[in-house]
Amino acid sequence: MPNPGLAAVLVRRRTLYRLVGAFVAVVALAFAVVASAVAVVLVGDRPTAAVACVSGADADVGNALEVLSRPPGVEFAGLSAAQVNVAKGYVSVGKGLRLPREALVIAIMMSLQESSLRMLANINVPDSFNYPHDGVGSDHDSVGSAQQRPAAGWGSVQELMDITYNARAFYGGTSGPNHGSPRGLLDVPGWASLSKGQAAQAVQVSAFPELYDRWEPQASAIVDALSGTAPAPSCKVAPAVISDSVSADGLSQIRQDILRFTKMGVGGSYVWGGTAFKEWDCSGFVQWVYRQVGIDLPRVEQWRVGQMTDNPQIGDLVVQNPQGPNNWGHVGIYAGDGLMYSALNPSVGTLMHPIDWNHGTAYFDLLA
Repeated sequence: MPNPGLAAVLVRRRTLYRLVGAFVAVVALAFAVVASAVAVVLVGDRPTAAVACVSGADADVGNALEVLSRPPGVEFAGLSAAQVNVAKGYVSVGKGLRLPREALVIAIMMSLQESSLRMLANINVPDSFNYPHDGVGSDHDSVGSAQQRPAAGWGSVQELMDITYNARAFYGGTSGPNHGSPRGLLDVPGWASLSKGQAAQAVQVSAFPELYDRWEPQASAIVDALSGTAPAPSCKVAPAVISDSVSADGLSQIRQDILRFTKMGVGGSYVWGGTAFKEWDCSGFVQWVYRQVGIDLPRVEQWRVGQMTDNPQIGDLVVQNPQGPNNWGHVGIYAGDGLMYSALNPSVGTLMHPIDWNHGTAYFDLLA
């Protein structure tokens, strides 16, 4: 039979162990809470790098906007050392020419679009592989970080595979290597009054002129970082779509009808060789619009049935990108106030856009 005294001792001992264990647990928990609070205070007091606020269409370039307040020698997030080297080339040459910040941003926007800030050789230009390069392109004979073409007079292959030459050629001006032909940024009259994307297009004459603008947030951050400045965080709002508010007031009935059918085509796809409604190329779009008002135009070279005019009216033909005497590579419909409608390219389809997105513009009246 168990000893009652011994049993009582064991019960008291177990109770004491439980009390001690509970006390230890409470102390440990309290210590953990205090330690966490100290850690939060310490972390919260640490200085942090500036954070860029990016929204909407600019979210895909957010990584490079984190380049601020970094120690020398630390590369930009999202950019390789080779890409940073190309960016440094444009900024360095631009500063050497005492150009304003806007010119440097335009140059970086251009190179981001043309080559992703890389020095590209070209599979069609075997000699380009003899020089250091970061990638390979295949567009005509375009080489280098600006995809400039030897055949277009930009320079030799050797010159165009050099970042300093690329930058000097793009900026142009009196000290540029091409002396205005082909023209660089400083050779474009009133370049500073253009939007940055339009200024880049005026030099590059790209088939996709609307694509430069999307790089402005990233290019701005890169230029600021390389210039040693750290702008305050801000939300960049995506460029607004041009409001299609062209008025038919004061137009003849046929021009009102042309405008109405032209607007119906906005939003259509770009299909090379296409003539179907909203599945057309630039001349297919124009042909469809005029057919709706009872005017049958040729499939191509529609300007040949009209008269060139220096005083275009809404509904007249706009021709651009000269390819030879009386020959142009792009056609659209005049909207007035520096704007036109056209099936621009597969990227954006049919829309109203600034006339100066392309070069070499002329106007034809098909109703005279």
